[in-house]
Amino acid sequence: MTQTSETTLAVSLAGAAKAYGPVRAVDGLDLDIHRGETVALLGRNGAGKSTAISLLLGLNEPDAGQVRLFGETPGRMVAAGRVGAMLQDGRAISRVTVRELVAFIAHTYPAPLPVDEALELAGLGDLAERRVDKLSGGQVQRVRFAMSLAGNPELIVLDEPTAALDVEARHAFWASMRGYASRGNTVLFSTHYLEEADDNADRIVVIDRGRLVADGSGDELRRSAGGTVVSFDLTGRGSEGLTELPGVRSVEIRGDRARLCTDDSDATVMALARLDAIRGLEVAAVSLDDAFLTLTSRLEPVR
Repeated sequence: MTQTSETTLAVSLAGAAKAYGPVRAVDGLDLDIHRGETVALLGRNGAGKSTAISLLLGLNEPDAGQVRLFGETPGRMVAAGRVGAMLQDGRAISRVTVRELVAFIAHTYPAPLPVDEALELAGLGDLAERRVDKLSGGQVQRVRFAMSLAGNPELIVLDEPTAALDVEARHAFWASMRGYASRGNTVLFSTHYLEEADDNADRIVVIDRGRLVADGSGDELRRSAGGTVVSFDLTGRGSEGLTELPGVRSVEIRGDRARLCTDDSDATVMALARLDAIRGLEVAAVSLDDAFLTLTSRLEPVR
């Protein structure tokens, strides 16, 4: 029997749009996420990430298009406990223990995850009897993660879950997240840390101006953005004409140094050699940061 989209897809946005006055925060966004996938959502500030997440969770209704989770409306799936969320806003609650808080949240769902299991998945087994307001920032983030797991969700949505955490706390958080994902669950997370997306996601989805501009693995995004960066010192000369050089896909100026993403580094370097006073020439493989900058400078989607 052929599986339908309702049985294979955890998330489906079809032509989803949301505007705030003249600003189209989400502009005809199409995105499918299959069950069991871990997907990173990247975009510049104001690209539409948070609005897309609010549509996914039923916190806002789309002006046009459709949003479905497991083939149903977001509100119905959230209420059923099949979707959990960890958003940026929130503060620690005073005078309750970690166990008490997670248990309270679990009791609001029809078929919750056992509290001890949620605590272990979030790496909080040894902190269960500690007061939440006495924990470190990284520990509080893991409490919020346990709260999002309390309903025993099949899909969890994380909005920049490691913002402001130190390196050790970030590593601990992602270890917890991978434990949840290893059960066959679906994860969608937004982040400003590109290395987190590369290390923890099966797919990276890049949106810009409310539209999807790239969708693939980290390696696929690097290839689509051009495989090489050619950089050199401008030494006072202008940047005019650099975008017209052969092979160049994008140009970034950092101080007095130019960085050119190119899909033909040989042709680019040969053209540069004909220019006067080129100093400090370097050729290197494109990084995910470079790919992100290139992709978000485009207007047309890349698949």
